Amino acid sequence: MARNEDTRPRHQQIAAELRAAIMSGDLPPGKRLPTTQQLMTRYEVTGQTVQRTLQVLKTEGFVFGKPGVGVFVRTESPLGIQVSSYLGPPEQGGTHPWLGRARERGQKGSTTLLRVDRVDPPAQITEALALEPGESVLLRHQLLFLDGEPAELVWNYYPLSIAEGTPLERRARIRGGSPALLTELGFPPREHIDRVSVRLSTTEEFEALELPEDVPVLRTLRTVYSDEGRPVEVCVLVKAGHRFELVYRNDVP
Repeated sequence: MARNEDTRPRHQQIAAELRAAIMSGDLPPGKRLPTTQQLMTRYEVTGQTVQRTLQVLKTEGFVFGKPGVGVFVRTESPLGIQVSSYLGPPEQGGTHPWLGRARERGQKGSTTLLRVDRVDPPAQITEALALEPGESVLLRHQLLFLDGEPAELVWNYYPLSIAEGTPLERRARIRGGSPALLTELGFPPREHIDRVSVRLSTTEEFEALELPEDVPVLRTLRTVYSDEGRPVEVCVLVKAGHRFELVYRNDVP
């Protein structure tokens, strides 16, 4: 097999190495990066290439500059999102678990409902919900915010056999979120299966999440099951890949 060579521009290669060092903690939050001259020597490149490298990392939010002082690693690590924060019963008072977890981290979570409509679902959703070909579903599409900054786009799909005639069809927030309502309707979430992938953003995602160019997104396809393994909800969750990490915690049998 032929060796696959890295044909990316040199500044992109260097940015990838520095980005990996930041994400691994070898370049910890707040640490000053080597000087331009030091980076030129280390990577055997020109000052212009170093400046292009640093501009990429600044645009992505990995580093920031202090005029006359230097360039430093961002002060905050990627935010680890507990996957369980989307599921389970609401907190006392009807707060959605995702919003409650944000508050525990000292952040303010909020949501904007973008669309509620009956749609013809993508093939992947039809398969996950075990629907007949051509069968419509209910879509609830929303944008989630943390401290006023766009954090995640969410598409929630429900079989009409469950959603029809319920508050899911209303263009309004659901008190306690879908886990609470599904439980009330007799379909309590019991388990979920996640399929996580990485890709470049669509135009909608790029604009809504205010992404830098060429930054990938984390895409989670989540199928939620109720009693007897019945699929009751499928969620597509899209986050900025440079800002978030997914945290899974599972007991070892």
